[in-house]
Amino acid sequence: MAEAVSLSISDNIAVVTIDSPPVNAMAQNVRAGLKQAFTDLKGRKDVKAVVIGCKGRTFVAGADIGEFDTGIAAPGYHEVLGLIEDCAFPVVAAVHGTALGGGMEITLASHYRVAHEAARFGLPELTLGIIPGAGGTQRLPRLIPLEAAIDLMLSSKPMPAAKAQELGLVDAVVTGDIIEGGIAFARELAARGAAPRRTRDQAVRGAENAAELFAAKRAQVAKTMRNRQSPLALLDAVEGAVKLPFDEGLKAESAISDKLVPATEARALRHLFFADREVRRIPGLAANVKARPVTRVGIVGAGTMGGGISMCYANAGVPVTLLDAKQEALDRGMATIRKNYERSVSRGSLKQEQLEQRMQLITPTLDYAALGSADLVIEAVFENMALKKEIFAKLDKVVRKGAIIGTNTSTLDIDEIAAVTGRPEDVVGLHFFSPANVMQLLEIVHAKRTSPDVLVTALETAKQIKKTGVVAKVCYGFIGNRMMDPYAREAEHCLLEGATPEQVDGALQNFGMAMGILAVFDMAGVDIGYLTRLERKHLLPDDPSFYRPDTMLNERGWLGQKAGRGYYRYDSARKRTPDPEVIELLWEEGKRLGIERRQPGEQEILERCLYSMINEGARLLEEGIALRASDIDVVYTSGYGFPRYRGGPMFYADSVGLKKIYDRILEFRSTLDPQYWTPAPLLEKLALAGSSFAAWQAGRKN
Repeated sequence: MAEAVSLSISDNIAVVTIDSPPVNAMAQNVRAGLKQAFTDLKGRKDVKAVVIGCKGRTFVAGADIGEFDTGIAAPGYHEVLGLIEDCAFPVVAAVHGTALGGGMEITLASHYRVAHEAARFGLPELTLGIIPGAGGTQRLPRLIPLEAAIDLMLSSKPMPAAKAQELGLVDAVVTGDIIEGGIAFARELAARGAAPRRTRDQAVRGAENAAELFAAKRAQVAKTMRNRQSPLALLDAVEGAVKLPFDEGLKAESAISDKLVPATEARALRHLFFADREVRRIPGLAANVKARPVTRVGIVGAGTMGGGISMCYANAGVPVTLLDAKQEALDRGMATIRKNYERSVSRGSLKQEQLEQRMQLITPTLDYAALGSADLVIEAVFENMALKKEIFAKLDKVVRKGAIIGTNTSTLDIDEIAAVTGRPEDVVGLHFFSPANVMQLLEIVHAKRTSPDVLVTALETAKQIKKTGVVAKVCYGFIGNRMMDPYAREAEHCLLEGATPEQVDGALQNFGMAMGILAVFDMAGVDIGYLTRLERKHLLPDDPSFYRPDTMLNERGWLGQKAGRGYYRYDSARKRTPDPEVIELLWEEGKRLGIERRQPGEQEILERCLYSMINEGARLLEEGIALRASDIDVVYTSGYGFPRYRGGPMFYADSVGLKKIYDRILEFRSTLDPQYWTPAPLLEKLALAGSSFAAWQAGRKN
């Protein structure tokens, strides 16, 4: 028997134990072990019931994702789950931690289910662009109501044990040792002579209103999960459970699943699954480098960013000292933090006592000396180099030796900031995204003299506050904002050519971006980018049209939502509507600048915005600013609203074909301003060789 699974029998109860750290994934060795165990149980006279349980911190929590690319090795899922369901003795799944994906499907094939009170159950396959392909779409609606089954699979969110019991999935919830609880339940079954209760033999629950339900769910998916094929395919598979006998439903599910696995959507989401894990691997960083402890944090600046960062650490139970120069700014910042927490309480995601506990962890101060005991201090004031240098000089005097000093700058030269201190090796960029207490991404900027243990600490503190930390080197805008610069430049230039803000944003949102870039500018404040460009005015191109729309809105005080108008008009509820005056103003400016009124269409808008971004990404890779193409994809999908089902800009480029993008860039060079449309050497090299960013990255692995 495979080492991952063991079988023991005591007092007529067989216990099949899975032990395959870290999460007991249903990989080939686990499937082989389960097959062996249930084969050995056939014909046993000394067994009256079977318990399936797991060692470690969780029940089976997923599958071996790599097998979707390499192929599923024997024994397959259906064979193993069929053996479990066909077992002649009652089979009890004893679940602790999470039963996800393949683990959930083990519980569905079992005859009974016992759960620890903290256990959770889920089928999150849509997050990988696939469906539960081992009978999940057929078995789950036979155990819980049809609509609840559909919602569980569409949401990909795990269900707590109490809810699972309420719906009929779980037979008993226990508080103690889960294996012992499962054995006790199995003994009760054996004592009363209970027979196996096979899921396949049960009817779908709630099938009488299936037609109306599926119509409503398809309409919901079309609206909330645009451009995706797997959610609609999931509904087709579940509908098969209603309309077809179980065995035919399984065949239909398999056929649907087989088409999804190699599709671009699934490949994109698998790419990100591995890319999210790869970001912590830093080439050249010795394995024995240890992180410095971070048990107390200081934040400089009580504005939107500083307050949000404070919440991140308070949420993780880390005490925070929040400093600002003025009492009224501190008071306003603390009030905003409380208001944010109160919003969570009103939604039911936070308890009142948790709110108070977190507020108590944040101590406001006007005194730099109060930051002296912090292990990490993060400067979070607005983008002004002189101000940041002044703050770092002060911090250098009061922050204890061995503490880390981070800057939340989104664009400025961190080497220049670090140079005003006597300890540049302790300085690192920690670029949070607004709102910091919500957004997942944290760009970690590795300056020239940042020490290895500071870099490791930055990665660890990202994990500590549940952020995705991606390492970049120093340049203007790092990864995200540097690539955003040409993306937004083209969006704004399209306005001068006759496109409306709605047309530009509509093209980007139809592609799948969370928001159009012009609406993003209005939300963040049109002045944010404008002020950043003023800081580097001497470096801007010689082009009077460069970000001209932003400049014109700033000159008029039309700064976006906070002013009631920007690229759009906003009512008191911040609902946006088109602004004919802005449209006419920008068209007239385009005419004044000699720009042809040509109203670019949706496809051109998309290509100009995305291909300019991809071209800049290639330059970042050449320069070593981004370590990997997949790191860029993580930055954009976790911080910039790029649709995960498209894999990120560099994966998307590979899926389009680099030669096609290269050729289109050459076309734009001949029809638009050529200073912006020179192909990056790496893009040109890969395109002409018929290669890809993925192949380039694979060839550089050490």
